[in-house]
Amino acid sequence: MNAILEQLFKLGEHNTLVSTEITAGLTTFITMAYIIFVNPQMMASAGMDQGASFAATCLASAIACIFMGLYANWPVGLAPGMGLNAFFTYTIVGEMGYSWQVALGAVFIAGILFFIMSVTRLRAWILESIPMDLRIAMGAGVGLFIGFVGLRSGGVVVDNPATLLSLGDFTQPETLLTGIGFILIAALSVRKVPGAIMIGVLTVTLLGLTTGLVTYSGFVSTPPDMRPLLFELDILGALDIAMVSVIIAILFVNLFDTSGTLMGVATRAGLINEQGEIKNIDRALKADSGSSVAGAFLGCAPVTSYVESAAGTAAGGRTGLTAVTVGALFLRAMFVAPLAGRVPACATAGALIYVALLMLSGLKGLNWDDATELLPALLTTIMIPLSFSIANGIAVGFITYVAVKVIVGRTREVSLGAWFLAAIFLAKFAFV
Repeated sequence: MNAILEQLFKLGEHNTLVSTEITAGLTTFITMAYIIFVNPQMMASAGMDQGASFAATCLASAIACIFMGLYANWPVGLAPGMGLNAFFTYTIVGEMGYSWQVALGAVFIAGILFFIMSVTRLRAWILESIPMDLRIAMGAGVGLFIGFVGLRSGGVVVDNPATLLSLGDFTQPETLLTGIGFILIAALSVRKVPGAIMIGVLTVTLLGLTTGLVTYSGFVSTPPDMRPLLFELDILGALDIAMVSVIIAILFVNLFDTSGTLMGVATRAGLINEQGEIKNIDRALKADSGSSVAGAFLGCAPVTSYVESAAGTAAGGRTGLTAVTVGALFLRAMFVAPLAGRVPACATAGALIYVALLMLSGLKGLNWDDATELLPALLTTIMIPLSFSIANGIAVGFITYVAVKVIVGRTREVSLGAWFLAAIFLAKFAFV
């Protein structure tokens, strides 16, 4: 067996052991396993069957991880992306009024475009064309969006006719448990406890049992029926002109998240040679983009590389065996559907708020000395949550960026790609 693993993953070449890789895979899984509780809840809000969504989340994640491990030999875990699943539910389905089938069609199209970019030089051109500050702003804005969703679902902020929003009632069990969950996750994370998010989610679920918010219905069962979601995507419905900005938003958020994650993991795992070249980066991008396409057929929001993979590389993960281990654990997780189905919204709300705050850390990378770069970026960051739309927030950012540069006489700094995207977004606001 060791000989087969050596041949597949070149363990000796990467100076690692089977035991180390398996431990790293377990570490990565523990840090990202919260998605099997959070994602089905979000998908259920879009009208999808929660049990089927749970099974689809586990299966899509497993396939993606195993594909990444065997094809690219990278120690990266993949699963439906946080932020993109919120965009799927609350913008495409909730705000725009499309069916979840059409939303899956948009995920499929964006995945195909991402794959094309991964096999051509188009990816490099796009990355070079988009201002760095706007890339950072997209991630931070998505973070605020996720945080707002968590605050609402946990009852921490509520509707107010006079002020639009106000603080929730912490005498209510749901709101109190949300606060407890967030504080617990934050404290455990500060103390660098592996799986802090999952521990927080499960602890709040157990506390919910004592308050009557959660009823016990078992722990292990056969995986739920996935047929309500399988191959239900509506590709033709996603070809509507109004979906152009949506597809672009999915594509860009996925592209930047994936690129950033893979770069970080490559550095940590020693996958960069002396010339600065990243080993198998093309294969890693193909595996990531291909996973999004496959996930759409299974009924998932875009599947993407997880930054939590850094925990696995910190534990010694250097090869695809780490990713394959994560995939195997996701397959086993399919049998805990009763537990996942009983996780209350207040248990996942604290996790969403915590993940959101982590995503805001990227703002430190903004160019605070150049207002023409900074102001459009900050506007993008705040418009995503305030408009409750990732697509509209990105659109406002690009249009503002080009307009400010032109007005101050710095038109030459605007790339062709930025011009193109600003024109598309402007047309969307004008005619759609």
